[in-house]
Amino acid sequence: MTSAKADQAEVSLVMPCYNEEECLPRTAGELLQAFAKRGIALQLVLVDNGSRDRTGAIIDELIAQGQPVTKVTVQVNCGYGNGVLEGLRACSAPWVGFLCADGQVTAEDTAMICELVRATTAPTLAKVRRRFRKDSWRRKLVSVLYNLGMQFVFGWLGSIDLNGNPKVLPRKLYEAMKLESRDWFLDPEIVIKAKYLGVPVLERDVEGQLRQGGRSNVRYITCLEFGKNILRYRFGAAMREWKKSLRAAGVRKWTNVPNPGDPAR
Repeated sequence: MTSAKADQAEVSLVMPCYNEEECLPRTAGELLQAFAKRGIALQLVLVDNGSRDRTGAIIDELIAQGQPVTKVTVQVNCGYGNGVLEGLRACSAPWVGFLCADGQVTAEDTAMICELVRATTAPTLAKVRRRFRKDSWRRKLVSVLYNLGMQFVFGWLGSIDLNGNPKVLPRKLYEAMKLESRDWFLDPEIVIKAKYLGVPVLERDVEGQLRQGGRSNVRYITCLEFGKNILRYRFGAAMREWKKSLRAAGVRKWTNVPNPGDPAR
């Protein structure tokens, strides 16, 4: 793991990168510019998530340029969620979050979400809702049915685009969630646990963009993984064990915990 300026960061964002040499220079560059323009000290954690192309070399080049980039290397790709979790362990700022490397949410919208959540007075999970997505009608239909189904299984979750990211939250809240999903279920896991902790979801509409390069890593097998995880989190031991650990630590709700930077912290 190598880094630059991580100890000065106000916000740490993780971007897992799996064979993203086509889009990474643009998406990372635009993100760094957007945060610099708003005066937000950013630690951008770029995870080389088992890539077989020049992704790792591009990250090294950004660090050599003196950019506020931290590199995390995963030798063998074990899933999107695994890449995010490895990156989150390297975050140093009081606010942490993650987003995809494909540029389907603009850098300006990402910086906007970070500004909004940092202005909240209570612990909050901030995220985007991707409206007007440039996807096929079949993919849009699957997304609608999936989000409706999740609300039916888990009750209202405060979001109608569960997989929309960036997602940004206080670092201490992330630590309390003890996230464990190493596949694509990491996104809904965060929202489900936020609901249990009594943490509101701040969701803002943004316009979805076309992927800026490379290939999507979502496959049909991903749908089967989601089905398995939905059953596991609704009826299995995963949530029960997590709730048990919270009770043992004396944690009930998170609403009375001050935000980073609050005088009461």
